[in-house]
Amino acid sequence: MTSNAESGPASGNGNVGASGPAPSLWLGLLKRSSVVAAAGLALCAVAAALIDGGSGALSSTLGGLLVMLFFGISLLVGHFVGRNNPSGAIGMFVATYFVKVVGFAAVLFVIGAPQWLQARWFIAGAVTAVVLWQAAELYGFSKARLQIYNDPETKENRDA
Repeated sequence: MTSNAESGPASGNGNVGASGPAPSLWLGLLKRSSVVAAAGLALCAVAAALIDGGSGALSSTLGGLLVMLFFGISLLVGHFVGRNNPSGAIGMFVATYFVKVVGFAAVLFVIGAPQWLQARWFIAGAVTAVVLWQAAELYGFSKARLQIYNDPETKENRDA
């Protein structure tokens, strides 16, 4: 029996890159999410400045920066825990979330809102940062190549 399929390029004629250790997923997500959220936050601050002046721009910026700090801490915890215990990173990620919620709430209640803060722009900046940060994280996670199964044991691993 013969085949009418094209033979394609000869074996060994192209560069095939070996898959090696990937850079940190968490730091990549932090960079991507920060850039996207900061860009959206800048646009929100411009709109706030045009409508309500400097206090509106500062209010929206502070709202967005608070959100970015909130999410950034989780990604940093995921990075540092994930280096030594990749399967434990998600657990620490969740535990950190609860600590941050209580901590940020306590800080906001103790400090209170300054007189110049415009609540609607603060919320607009926070919502802008949340939506864009989460969209960038979802995109980053969707492109991540995560190992699902353990690699088979090699003779060197068994003998060690």
